[in-house]
Amino acid sequence: MLDRPVTTLRYVGPQKAARLQRLGIQTIGDLLFFFPRRYEDRRQLKELAAVRAGETVTVQATIKAWEEKELRPRLHLFRALIQGRQGAGYALWFNQPFIKRQLPPGVEVVLTGKVNYRQGPEIQVSDYEALGTGDTSLHTRRIVPFYPLTAGLTQRWLRLVIHLALEEVREKLPEILPLSLIQRYRLLPRSQALQYIHFPPDPGALHQARRRLKYEELLIWELGLHLNRRQRQQGRGGIAHTPDNSLVQRLIAALPFRLTGAQERVLAEILADMEAPRPMARLLQGDVGSGKTVVAAAAMAKAVAGGWQAALMAPTEILAEQHGRTLQRVLTPLKIPVAVLTGNTPRSGRETILAGLATGQLPLVVGTHALIQEGVNFKALGLVVIDEQHRFGVDQRAALLIKGVEPDLLVMTATPIPRTLALALYGDLDVSLLDELPPGRQPVTTLVLTDRQRAKAYQLIQREVRAGHQAYVICPLIDASESLAAEAAIGMAKRLQEEVFPAYPVGLVHGRLKASEKEEVMDSFRQGKIAILVATTVVEVGVDVPNATVMLIEGAERLGLAQLHQLRGRVGRGTAPAFCLLIAGNSQAARERLAVLVSSQDGFAIAEADLKFRGPGEFFGTRQHGLPEFRLATLPADARVLEQARQDARQICQEGLWQLSPYGELCQAAREKIAGLQF
Repeated sequence: MLDRPVTTLRYVGPQKAARLQRLGIQTIGDLLFFFPRRYEDRRQLKELAAVRAGETVTVQATIKAWEEKELRPRLHLFRALIQGRQGAGYALWFNQPFIKRQLPPGVEVVLTGKVNYRQGPEIQVSDYEALGTGDTSLHTRRIVPFYPLTAGLTQRWLRLVIHLALEEVREKLPEILPLSLIQRYRLLPRSQALQYIHFPPDPGALHQARRRLKYEELLIWELGLHLNRRQRQQGRGGIAHTPDNSLVQRLIAALPFRLTGAQERVLAEILADMEAPRPMARLLQGDVGSGKTVVAAAAMAKAVAGGWQAALMAPTEILAEQHGRTLQRVLTPLKIPVAVLTGNTPRSGRETILAGLATGQLPLVVGTHALIQEGVNFKALGLVVIDEQHRFGVDQRAALLIKGVEPDLLVMTATPIPRTLALALYGDLDVSLLDELPPGRQPVTTLVLTDRQRAKAYQLIQREVRAGHQAYVICPLIDASESLAAEAAIGMAKRLQEEVFPAYPVGLVHGRLKASEKEEVMDSFRQGKIAILVATTVVEVGVDVPNATVMLIEGAERLGLAQLHQLRGRVGRGTAPAFCLLIAGNSQAARERLAVLVSSQDGFAIAEADLKFRGPGEFFGTRQHGLPEFRLATLPADARVLEQARQDARQICQEGLWQLSPYGELCQAAREKIAGLQF
């Protein structure tokens, strides 16, 4: 029934169907689950004698007479004299010649519109309904739904078509939730919830409809994640990596520092997962500088010790090169060769790497999207590590995993993800948390400055550079354009070198540079040959220069708090005091948002605030492929519902309820929902 095309409904011909398709509506099910974006309460009728200019009202009156005027070419006014029980006035329509035929004199109508006063009250009509037709009131005298529209569709037409669809399927609509859950939470039946979400009789009914449908939506998503995980764990079987951790212990013993307690705890969780005969699927979260790479290195060493290969995929060439250097420094003494493969790897080097991966002679590779291209084949891929994974689509993650046979997966992120969002994004992953920073890391002093205070920022940079330290100056993306951001960075570098800091070498790195050029600049900065590095946000993650003590961010209000916290993490990596200077506009809202960074160094607290300010769709700075777009539920507002849905989904899977008939429709919907997001 729900799979029937919308063209089987009255009033939906090919032209209207094409317009509905632009809204993602092709079937009756799509139509019924296309929810209103807002509502207007038009239940209270007002007498014409009591209306006031500027207010939007709903009145009941009788059409007495019509007049038509051409105000200017292609602008026709249709004005009706209307008589209410108390008072008279006028109703106005523009460019709607059919209205005189629909509402001839003598017809009693209900009108909604905005009031003006000229020769008495005039109502510019936005909606109307004739009384006595016997039809259900859809546009007035009720709580009226308003939907997102596209060109060629009207609210009146869409309300009518949805009403007809509801009338047609209401008695045949299958219930998707088992009776036990409906009774446990006192939920409306599905058919009634759909009726009330579109045409609620009162606010209470609307609340109950939203409550039912939000829970259903979140349960389907969480159940899909859990079924996905169950299928993965009970599929062809994973790799039971060697329980011999001697190589891992040699790696740890050779480090110039001791692991933190958090690193030891997390590494133990990962090693135990790898030894189990099922595929590991673990999310490693840790704030900036918490030591995720070393933990990943130990996991990769364990894979290699058992004769398997490991691959680490990073979102940018700068980050891949950084990881490559770190892993080479840590693993080369253990005689584990590490290769770096990016889109700019020279052809000869690329062919050598590909041959080594195919034969198994090369046990470990770090790379960008280049790792998932055709021609990259592994002999025995046993561990996949994805860094800053929110920058990849789930299809890209899957493309690397299928290059092995059920390899273990370790997903890493230095962007602290609020629990609410983590449940929605990674409900099928085990979570390890690095919640302890290495000794010696100190808070970064953060200041919010206006454009007029820029001179103070430059004075601080000059003081630090004179003392032998280095600084970053960040130019953010402008209107989401890397090209414009590069132009801004080029102009900034030129001005700083020629006018502000002529005595110190200023470097420049941005997204339009070739990989070799970027790496050359970054090497010069690491070696101290460049005192001030002007950059776009390409340095957000992975750049480790302990001597850098100042981070100046232009246009800070354009960036999310989580991204700003990432950038701030590029300084304060040494023993000297460090500073983050945020140049922002005078907007009160922006300054309130940035104040969170001034008062907190806690990445998770900052992430929670960022989620509240910007919502989940923009949390990472851009909409992500893997982020579910819910029709009704919103995060973090519906966090409690999400948590309950997660618990119920876990119970359904753990107790085998998914095999029982009352759960059949629910599980099928869950599998379909998650189908495009399978690992």
